Amino acid sequence: MVVQAATSESPESISALADLCEAYWYPLYTFVRRKGYDRVEAEDLTQAFFAELLEKKQLCVADQQRGKFRTFLLSALDHFVNKQWRAQQALKRGGGESIISFDFQTAAEQYSNEPFHEWTPEKIFERNWALAVLSKALASVRQQYIDNEKADLFDQLKVYLGDGRQVPYKTVAETLGMSEGAIKVAVHRLRERYGEQLRLQIARTVESASDVNQELHSLMQALKTGD
Repeated sequence: MVVQAATSESPESISALADLCEAYWYPLYTFVRRKGYDRVEAEDLTQAFFAELLEKKQLCVADQQRGKFRTFLLSALDHFVNKQWRAQQALKRGGGESIISFDFQTAAEQYSNEPFHEWTPEKIFERNWALAVLSKALASVRQQYIDNEKADLFDQLKVYLGDGRQVPYKTVAETLGMSEGAIKVAVHRLRERYGEQLRLQIARTVESASDVNQELHSLMQALKTGD
């Protein structure tokens, strides 16, 4: 996915690049905030970083010999923040072209609710990277159910992918007009699809398939941080 985004100007490449930016911009924004920058400075730095990343084709540097994409991206942002961008250099919000929409209003509200303020910038980035990957995987699975005209089924079963706030199978079965056994089978299939999508999202930004399990472990550790 990274290679495709870096080496082509085709519609597929632009789509891949937009997908990458969408997945990573909020974790990077929280990294900048945790570095001590206020909301306005963090907004300018995040936008400016992506502008430079695209204009200077820095994604070409993130080749498959350099490991995980998130490691490259965080290192590049840290270098960028430390190197420059005072107020007179900042990209004016609303100026220039952007392939994605940065919803900084929502980001600021979300950041104000971030837990564990003693976390380092790197830890808060790792946590939000993990949450972004989970969100992308969940959205992909939901779209599969929508495509198969089973959105209601997904909405009722998604609780079984969550943090333990489950309802009895019998209750869901009665709601959907299905047998309890059918619900158990449907939950099993949903979990399988979710696991497949989670692995797919991770596989897009690591060097090889053999790195997926290690990255999954890193994701779980990032979510456990602070427990």
